[in-house]
Amino acid sequence: MARPWKAPQLLLAILVALVAFSYQQKRKTFISVLKISPLDSSAQSTLKYVTEEYNKKSDDLYNFRIVRILDIESRVTDHMELHITVEMRRTTCFKTEESTCDIQEGELYKQIRCYFSVYTMPWFDIFKILRKNCTSA
Repeated sequence: MARPWKAPQLLLAILVALVAFSYQQKRKTFISVLKISPLDSSAQSTLKYVTEEYNKKSDDLYNFRIVRILDIESRVTDHMELHITVEMRRTTCFKTEESTCDIQEGELYKQIRCYFSVYTMPWFDIFKILRKNCTSA
């Protein structure tokens, strides 16, 4: 026969286990963290996305394009996050133009270094910039 004081202890133990389990579910536990090649198809589509999004949201009159990829790291959980560091330069194209343009020279020359953290499921063509930090280089 169970003693009456054991029932509250059992309920307390179950409650503690449930709280611990829900906390663990909220934490990100990365399955893998890898450096990936800029030639990787998921990296290519993500680089295109961040360039387009940067140009859409930038206050600059001209588009920017990536001139050097410094680092790409893939972190996988239930989705993929790409952490990308790039150098970008101002082009001769205005925002309304969609072609590949030359890099600005002279007094309009501008180079920036950007870090992007991007939530991505490239196989479904889903992207979302989680963090962005750009500084003059």
